Formats: sequence, structure tokens, C-alpha cells
Amino acid sequence: MAGAKIPTFPTVLPSSPKPQTGFKAPVPVGPNFESPNWDPLSPRPSRFPHSLRDILGTFRDSLSQFLRRLGRFKTPNSSSVPLRLLLGSPFWGPPVPPQCRGFLGTFGDTRGALSPQTLYTYPENWRAFKALIAAQYSGARIRVLSGPPQFHFGHTNRTPQFLQKFPLGKVPAFEGDDGFCVFESNAIAYYVSTEELRGSTPEAAAAVLQWVNFADSDVVPPASTWVFPTLGILHYNKQATEVAKEEVRRVLGVLDGHLRTRTFLVGERVSLADISLVCALLWLYKQVLDPAFRGPFGNVNRWFLTCLNQPQFKAVLGEVQLCQRMAQFDAKKFAESQARKEKEKEPPKKEKEPPKKEKPPKKEEKRPEPDEDLDECEQVLAAEPKAKDPFAHLPKSPFVLDEFKRKYSNEDTLGVALPHFWEHFDPQGWSLWYCQYRYPEELSQTFMSCNLITGMFQRLDKLRKNAFASVVLFGSDHDSSISGVWVMRGQELAFTLCPDWQVDYESYTWRKLDPDSAECRTLVTEYFLWEGKFQHVGKPFNQGKIFK
Repeated sequence: MAGAKIPTFPTVLPSSPKPQTGFKAPVPVGPNFESPNWDPLSPRPSRFPHSLRDILGTFRDSLSQFLRRLGRFKTPNSSSVPLRLLLGSPFWGPPVPPQCRGFLGTFGDTRGALSPQTLYTYPENWRAFKALIAAQYSGARIRVLSGPPQFHFGHTNRTPQFLQKFPLGKVPAFEGDDGFCVFESNAIAYYVSTEELRGSTPEAAAAVLQWVNFADSDVVPPASTWVFPTLGILHYNKQATEVAKEEVRRVLGVLDGHLRTRTFLVGERVSLADISLVCALLWLYKQVLDPAFRGPFGNVNRWFLTCLNQPQFKAVLGEVQLCQRMAQFDAKKFAESQARKEKEKEPPKKEKEPPKKEKPPKKEEKRPEPDEDLDECEQVLAAEPKAKDPFAHLPKSPFVLDEFKRKYSNEDTLGVALPHFWEHFDPQGWSLWYCQYRYPEELSQTFMSCNLITGMFQRLDKLRKNAFASVVLFGSDHDSSISGVWVMRGQELAFTLCPDWQVDYESYTWRKLDPDSAECRTLVTEYFLWEGKFQHVGKPFNQGKIFK
């Protein structure tokens, strides 16, 4: 039905056992509702009578009664009746009964109605929980695809069909029953929410948005730094973790003060603010906030448990067990996690090795057979001799770079990895270099500058066994610089040994460092830790990337 018209419903319900009394909503007084130019969201003219709110309230109540009656008289054999509520003004929205709530109210057998809305994600994605909890409150019907064969994270979200709908390939991603697509968890949660969850007044809506942003900007970053190493997702950095702990303590203090006289963050009922913050804090409470750490924040604990015990939260999160012992970084778990990632990368590498098909048959008459499966380009590549090791002429060095890389990835950088580096570094077989990007005036957006670093690393893939680097982006958009410290095999720049390695290195200035100098020690410490004054740069640290 059209959103601007007030319909007269039939006197006989579809497939109902007996006729019902007809229902006709009272027509409100005021603007011309038949006019195509009338906007239900536009400001009301001053000529509206003071009783308009009462008239609209009467219509709202009558429509609500009709919806309840329609659901009550639904019989098992009657057909489905999809009904969209498209009334724009907040005064027009009736308090829809539970069985009719959501963006699409369907009554009875849903097989004849539109398909449910779809949420693509991976299992236990706390970001997806926001939309699912909001849907529990609004009644929105959502089908979750989080595992094979319907959705395989890392594969399905990279297919052309998926990228056509969601160009970034990010999850969670949402597709409505009408084909509407949206990504980003906050946007999805907002879309499936009711006005009550979003904030029914401008002030309440602003407060809800404030806490949603607070969760993303102030809670998620330190929570990720602290929790992810305990899950084997991120390598452990002691200094970064200690900073994250203090930041979490500060955030909980702010929340505790706000909740001292409140049950929920905004208003007297659960809102998107509560949903977003509970989801952001979830892994903190499950992994690292032991009784000693969370004890001083009694108001936050009360609020968190109150939310968890709401039926709508329980339907999505289940029974949440709070942390009793603070989880620590597990090097074994991290190594296993990295090994799984490497295994996922192995299959495509094997497909790129056609010469293996030619090695087993030694007889000349059988050589043409495998060639039938190769195109001309692959045959030329297969016929080329294997490239020689560019570092084969160098004498063997006692410094094992892979051992240092393992220490750097799995152990504390300042306490373990750096002492190991200086203890075993071989200045005769290896050299240290400082690089700086030549054209900082051409750097614009920071994400584009990061792409420069990533692209260089990708093109130097075959150099990884003989080099290690930490390259850092400093500054902000339109005011940034790139510099880094490299460890290389030999005493000369390795880029000159292979034409494939010379694509990017000329865009940088290179300076050899003296391992015995204080300057070298400071640079290595700051760049490997991503912490320090970086006095030689003059810009704040933005982010860094490791070549290993």
C-alpha cells in the first residue's frame, strides 16, 4: 500500500474462518495526503489543528488493534500477508505487536512471503553481534551465513559476485530482502534497529551516536592490542600491551562514572549505545578482565551483566563466562595460527610450478605430453633454467636471520628479540641500512602511502630470506614521510643483485649504518619497537609495516 494513503481494509480477512467487522481508520485533518508533493517528514504547517496529535494517536491505536486482530484470526491453512509499514512521521508509527514487528511483518507461513534478510560474516564475529542483537529487539528477520558451503570467509567474500555487492569484501555485510546492500557493522545495526534503539529524540539519538563512536575509537583499539595476542591473532608486544591496559582502565573509569546513576547508557531502556559497547567489551570480559582488574568498576560490571541477562542478548551471545584468570600470550598458539595461514597460501604456489610435471619422465619421447597442458608462455617459463642464488658468492654467516624473526614475532621485542639481535648480529656477513622516501611532497592520503610500502614489500618477496625491515609512515594526510631500517645480507644494497628488486629502491635514499654507533642502536630500537622520540623525523608515528 502507498505510504501516504490511509487504506480501507477488507471486511473479510484472507482465508479466515468467518467474516469480521470492517475497519476504517479515521482520516487526519491537515495537508492534502493525496498530493504527490506531500512529504510526511516535512515540518508541519502552522495551520495544523492542536488536535492533530490526538487524531493520529487514534489512528495509531486503531491500526495496532487491527494488526493484533489479523494475527489472532490467522488459521494454519490461511495464506501469508506481507505488510510494509512505510509511514514516515514518528506520529504515524503504531506500536506493532511482537508477531508483526520488524521492517517486514509476515503473518503465518513465511514460505509465500519475501525471503529473510541476509548477514554475511564469520563465526563468533563480535561486530556481527551488534546487528543480531538489534534485530532481536526490532523483530527483523535475518538469515546468518557464516560457514561453508553458503559462505567461506576468505573465499566467498573475494568472488566477483560478492564484490559486486560489497566492493571492499568486508564482513559483516548485509543484504536486504529488497536487494539493498550495506556494510560496516554500525550501519547494519542501525538499519535493522527501531527508533527506540536509535534514540527517539534528537538529543537521545546524538547521545547514542556518541557512545557508538566511543566504542569504536576508545574501546576497540586498546582491547584489540591486549586481547588479540592471547587468541594467537597478533604477535605480543609488551610495551604496547601495557599501554593498552592503562587505556582500558581509563575507558572503564569514564564508563563507571557515567553509569553511577544510570541503568543504561542513554535513557531508561537498552539502546544501540548499550549494544555497541557490550559487544566491544565482550572479549575483554571473556579473556583478560579478571576479578582483580574489573573489581574497581562496579557500575560497569552491573550494567554489563544487566545487558547480558536480557533475553535479546542471550539469544545471540548465549551464556557468557566472565574471565577468572587473565589470559596471557601463548607463543605456541600464535605459531599454530601462523602455520594455518601459511597452509592456506600453499595451494596456489604449487599450481605455479609446471616444471614438476616434466621432471619424472626422463625419456625424450614423453616430453611433448605434459606440454599439451601448458600454453606457450608457460612452456617458455618451464624451459628457462632456474635462477641462481644472488647471495651464493657470500661466505656462510653465523647470524641466522630466521631465528631472529621467530624471536621478533613470538617474544617480547625489547626484552628478548633486540638483545638476541645484537648478541648474534654478524657485521661481516650482514649490513644495516637507513632509507627515506625521496618525494614526501607527493604523499597525500595515509592509506595510499601505506600502499606504497606494501607494494614494495610484495615485489621483494624473494628477498625475504636474506632481509628484514621495519618501514614506518609518519605524520598525517598531506603531511607525511616514509623511512625505515633494513637488515641485509652482505655489505652492499641487495637490490642491485636482481632486476626484479630494482623497481622501488631508487625512490628512496639509502645510508649505511655503523652497527657500533649510538645512532644505529637508537634507530634500530625505535624502528623495531615502533616507539620512541624519532627526533630525526619531526613528525609523529602513524603506523608501520614489517618485512620479514
